Amino acid sequence: MVLSAKQAFSAKIGFSNPLLRRSPSSSLLRSPVSLSFPSTELPKRTALALSKPLHISSLRAKSPVRCEAYEADKSEPQPIDDSAAAETKSEAAKKLKIGIYFATWWALNVVFNIYNKKVLNAYPYPWLTSTLSLAAGSLMMLISWATGIVETPKTDFDFWKTLLPVAVAHTIGHVAATVSMSKVAVSFTHIIKSGEPAFSVLVSRFLLGETFPTSVYLSLIPIIGGCALSALTELNFNMIGFMGAMISNLAFVFRNIFSKKGMKGKSVSGMNYYACLSMLSLLILTPFAIAVEGPQMWVDGWQKALSDVGPQFVWWVAAQSVFYHLYNQVSYMSLDQISPLTFSVGNTMKRISVIVSSIIIFRTPVQPVNALGAAIAILGTFLYSQAKL
Repeated sequence: MVLSAKQAFSAKIGFSNPLLRRSPSSSLLRSPVSLSFPSTELPKRTALALSKPLHISSLRAKSPVRCEAYEADKSEPQPIDDSAAAETKSEAAKKLKIGIYFATWWALNVVFNIYNKKVLNAYPYPWLTSTLSLAAGSLMMLISWATGIVETPKTDFDFWKTLLPVAVAHTIGHVAATVSMSKVAVSFTHIIKSGEPAFSVLVSRFLLGETFPTSVYLSLIPIIGGCALSALTELNFNMIGFMGAMISNLAFVFRNIFSKKGMKGKSVSGMNYYACLSMLSLLILTPFAIAVEGPQMWVDGWQKALSDVGPQFVWWVAAQSVFYHLYNQVSYMSLDQISPLTFSVGNTMKRISVIVSSIIIFRTPVQPVNALGAAIAILGTFLYSQAKL
């Protein structure tokens, strides 16, 4: 029996086939479809027996469906996350900024030491030289504040009270280092000053009760041994110069301790902090400089230096005063950007640059054993900074 699919087949049988109910647009129904059902499989309630194949008349789609697939263009650039790109760019800019700080810090320190030694060779008055360095920096910062180049810090009485012990230690360390360089070579002074970590550990351990890992104590062995080897083999050894460097180490250790304790919670930038420190140190140092050396000695020495060196001596004094403030200012600005460990490593590298440059410029005679002692001491300083991590 042949029935039309549009008529009684679906109504009489009640058969619902998804294939028959598909959209006429399907490409599967473009040609007649033949379905064959054995009679035994039909439900008993069906009143119609099918002994022959059922033929469904043609159902034609109104319009063919066209499906196409396209391969993605591999050459098309992929979108980049703006936040990740900005973070990468910011990190690169920060590293560049720190690198510029370090390079500037080392360069200014080398220039200061060169001019400072030239001044002290021609004008051996370290107390006045130290005073002029602090005075130049104080004047520069006062002008910067007055003109608005640098924002004036907001300070109170408590700030200056906590800064006072820091300034006292800074003054002693500054003068002692200058006295040392007036008596011995710049390289020798800085070799002895590389032993500052040893003083830091000893003071912290016995006066403050702090404890350190074994690796920190072991790092002091090459520091102390290297400094001792350099001192014993120094060709132009001078006890005043040696003691000046040692006192400077001890004073700067106390300066750091007082600074950490007194400046917690203070919102003063590194630049302004050092400016205030210089001004307070200048007030402390000036009366002692007058008492130790005095105006008469300064005038006589100045005239002699001008006659021996010439007008360029004035430039030497101005340069050493300005560069002293600048290199210290940049070092304090660096502390705002880097960790104390990175600063310690940078300080070690700074000493190497100063020692090497001063030996070359002043043609300082150095014995191999003396150079070995310097290398051991500097290596110990580096190991100390790593052990403190």
